[in-house]
Amino acid sequence: MTPPLLSLSGIAKRYGATRALDGVDLALHPGRIHAVLGENGAGKSSLIKCMAGVVQPDAGTMTLDGTPVRFADPAAANAAGIVCVFQELSLIPDLSVADNILAADPPRRFGLIDRREQRHRAEELLARAGAEDIHPLALVRDLPLSRRQLVEIAKALGRRPRLLILDEATSALTARDVASVFRVLKDLRRQGLALVFISHRMGEIAELADDCSVFRNGRNVATFPAGTRSDGEVVEMMIGRDYSHAYPAKPPPVPEATPPALAVRDLGWGDRLHGLSFAVRPGEVVGLGGLDGQGQRELLLALFGVLRGTSGEVRVDGRPVALASPADAKAARNGIALIPEDRKTEGLMLPMSVRENLSFASLGRVSRGGVIDRGAERRAVDEMVQLLAIKAADLDVPVASLSGGNQQKVVLAKWLMTRPRIVLLADPTRGIDVGTKAEIYRLLRRLADEGAAVLLYSTDYAELIGCCDRVLVLYGGRIVRELAGDAITERALVASALNMNGAEAA
Repeated sequence: MTPPLLSLSGIAKRYGATRALDGVDLALHPGRIHAVLGENGAGKSSLIKCMAGVVQPDAGTMTLDGTPVRFADPAAANAAGIVCVFQELSLIPDLSVADNILAADPPRRFGLIDRREQRHRAEELLARAGAEDIHPLALVRDLPLSRRQLVEIAKALGRRPRLLILDEATSALTARDVASVFRVLKDLRRQGLALVFISHRMGEIAELADDCSVFRNGRNVATFPAGTRSDGEVVEMMIGRDYSHAYPAKPPPVPEATPPALAVRDLGWGDRLHGLSFAVRPGEVVGLGGLDGQGQRELLLALFGVLRGTSGEVRVDGRPVALASPADAKAARNGIALIPEDRKTEGLMLPMSVRENLSFASLGRVSRGGVIDRGAERRAVDEMVQLLAIKAADLDVPVASLSGGNQQKVVLAKWLMTRPRIVLLADPTRGIDVGTKAEIYRLLRRLADEGAAVLLYSTDYAELIGCCDRVLVLYGGRIVRELAGDAITERALVASALNMNGAEAA
C-alpha cells in the first residue's frame, strides 16, 4: 500500500465538558475510499472539521505527505487539497448553479467575471459530478434537494481536491443520482484521490469502501478492510451493544371495514399531482414510494395546508376539511402533523434553545390567556425528552449544538407534543445513524398501535419494506400501484417506481 496522504495521531477535541474526539489515529491513502462509521455524536463530524480546518484540535498531530500541518481555516485546507462536502449544504439559493460552483475562484477577463468561461467550467464540473442535466444558469433555490447535493459535489471538484471528504453526501440523493455519484467516486479513486466517505447506509459502504473505521464516543474503536466484518458486527461496534433487528414486528392488517382517519379523493395540484385517491386507517403505516420528484413531497405539503390551489377532497375522520394553512392542518379538530424533509431549514430554529423548539408547535396547549404556563411547558417538554431519549447537556442550549440524530428527535417530539392523529413524514431518517433509525421505527409503530394514521415517504426501499403495512407508489404525480403485506418487495417497488409492466393507477 502507498504511504498515507494524510495521517492523524492522537487527535483530541473538547467542547466544554463534552469530549468529541479522544486520541484518534487515522491514516488515509491515495487511491482508496475510507469509510468512517458511527452513530450521530460518535465524533465523525468533529473529525472531519479538524481535517478540513473548520476547528482546531486541542491535541495530536496531522501530517500531509509526511509533513506536519495545522490548518488555520478551511481556505488553508482547500489550498492543501483537502475539500469537504458537508451534509448541510453551503450553497447560496439566490445565485445560479454556475455562480455557486465557482464562487471561490471565478474566471475573469479584464477584471470582470467571464460569464461564458464560467458557464463552460460549470458544465464540465457538473458532467464530472454526473449531473450534466442540471443547467448552469438555473437558480439553486429552484432545484430539489437531491440536485442541490450534486451541485455541492461539483463545487467541491472545482477546488481540485487531493483528499475529498463526503459527509452523508448521498443521503438526499435519489437512487439514480446515487448511482451517478458512485461512478464519479470510483473514477476519482482510479485517478489517485484519497476519499473519506461517511454514510449510515451499509449497502453504500459495501459497494464503495476499501477500508472502514468505526467510531464510538469520540474514539476510533476499529479499522479494518471493507468486507471483513458482517453488517451486524459493524453495527454492534458502532452502538457498543447487541444489535437486534431494526424493524419492529408488524401487526395483523387493519380490517378494510375500519373507517379511515384520512381519506383523499381526486387530489390535484397544477401539473404535479393528478387525481390522487387513497385512505389511511387508524393503526396503519402507509408508505409513499417511487422515484424522487414524482409528487410525494407535494402530496404531503398539500395535506398539511401548505399548497395553494389544490383540487379534490380531503376527509379527516369522515368529515370534509378545508386545509388552507398549516394552522388548519394542526388544529385539534384535524390533528395533522408534518415532519419535514430538511430538519435544518424546515424543522428547527437553530439559534433557539432545545426547549423553545420543542414547545413551539404546541404553544396553544401550554398557554393561558396568551401567556405561556412555564410549568405546563416544562412538564410537556420533559415528557418528550424522556420518550424519545433526546440527549442534550441542557435544554436551554441552542438546538444547533445537538447531533443530527438528536436534532431529528427534537423535530419529531415537537410535533408529537401537538398530539396528532395523522402523522405525515418526509424521509425522516435521512442522515441518521442506525441506532436512532431503529428508535424512530419503533416510535412510528407505537404511534400506529396507539391509533394514529401514519403516512411515510422514504427514498429507502428497505425502510418502506420494513416499516409499512401498505405502500402507494407514485409516478408522474399519480398513484400507479398499491403494494401490501408480503407483496412489498424491492423488486416490486423498483418495477412500480419505473412504471414498468403497464401498472395501472390504484
